Amino acid sequence: MSINKVKSLKGEITVPGDKSISHRGVMFGSISEGTTELTGFLDGADCRSTISCFKAMGIDIVQDNDHVVIHGKGLNGLSAPSKMLDVGNSGTTTRLISGILAGQSFTSSLNGDESIQKRPMGRIITPLTQMGANIRSIKNNGCAPLEIGGSPLTPIHYDSPVASAQVKSCVLLAGLYADGITSVTEPVLSRNHTELMLSGFGANIKSQGHTASIEGHPVLTGQKIEVPGDISSAAYFIAAGLICPNADLLIKNVNTNPSRAGIIKVAQEMGGNIKLLNERIVSGEPVADIHVSSSKLRGCEISGEIIPALIDEIPIIAVMAAFAEGTTVIKDASELKVKESDRIATVTENLKNMGGNITPTDDGMIITGGASLKGTRINTYLDHRIAMSFAIAGLAADGETTFDNEACCQISYPDFFKTIGAIVNR
Repeated sequence: MSINKVKSLKGEITVPGDKSISHRGVMFGSISEGTTELTGFLDGADCRSTISCFKAMGIDIVQDNDHVVIHGKGLNGLSAPSKMLDVGNSGTTTRLISGILAGQSFTSSLNGDESIQKRPMGRIITPLTQMGANIRSIKNNGCAPLEIGGSPLTPIHYDSPVASAQVKSCVLLAGLYADGITSVTEPVLSRNHTELMLSGFGANIKSQGHTASIEGHPVLTGQKIEVPGDISSAAYFIAAGLICPNADLLIKNVNTNPSRAGIIKVAQEMGGNIKLLNERIVSGEPVADIHVSSSKLRGCEISGEIIPALIDEIPIIAVMAAFAEGTTVIKDASELKVKESDRIATVTENLKNMGGNITPTDDGMIITGGASLKGTRINTYLDHRIAMSFAIAGLAADGETTFDNEACCQISYPDFFKTIGAIVNR
């Protein structure tokens, strides 16, 4: 696969279903009474890992592309898996399912690919242990594989040292199996899909400030959920529309939840031509169509409370910054180091190789725009967000951009390159 500079980008597109909501729909439907139906489900590798894990625990799940039907068995209806659960490359599956497994009456174990085996799981082992769970890192290194022995759980109030929806969700899901109120306070508010969706399923869940709390042992009831487009997938085409010449794109039906949509605020602050159209609420989530067109971007500072709302979009924001006038400073984003790759290092390496002016820092990066980028071979480190970000950079760079592995895009956006082909005019 190769990418070349384009003369223009035109068209209307839709992006795959929201990954976070797709994961949660399968999980919450599995532990609910009755049937849950998902439309617009993200049929990517990560979400298929979640389906396979719950199938392995006795849940009847029928998938037809982006339509998924889950026949739930209630809060205590899961069965012991006959073998180790395979979470693939999915950190969301790993951390959220651990909260559910902690409250079961059986012992289970889970593992994933090489990347998952390096990602920090101590951040969930600590609070789950405080709740009385028997959970351990099998290799004693704070990472997967994990073994989780079912045991009675007690509610806690957990002050999370990191703003992480995965940590928060893990604790809240364990709280479903505890007597009383379990709560989590974060230093900065992370994405709130768990709170919104669990409430829709019938849980007594409340949010106040940076604290979310849940009451144990609810009766959850299956739901019909329309999954909107993923803002993280839309972000690549938001950026493409802003940095490419003669661009005019409409990205339809995108989740614009403020706890996720920091990319929109950043695009506006950088002077981007971006508008939200047809704003509405779908299955409890704010949704809109996003219109973008070619823009003269300017650098800005990105830090503080907005970081959790765009942590997955920082690689593509770095690409935008390379095409902007002036300097962009990204900080308070040390979480980038423990994603599918060390994204501070991988963004720096690839942007420098394209001729960009970037300096890595301990918690982010400093990018001075205005350099003329040139196509090169991108080292993806099997990280889907690195591959897609630098594919977009290639649309506005001189020469040819190629990849050591473009198949990693299957994790979240199987038709990514097909979407590019549909809007490109060379």
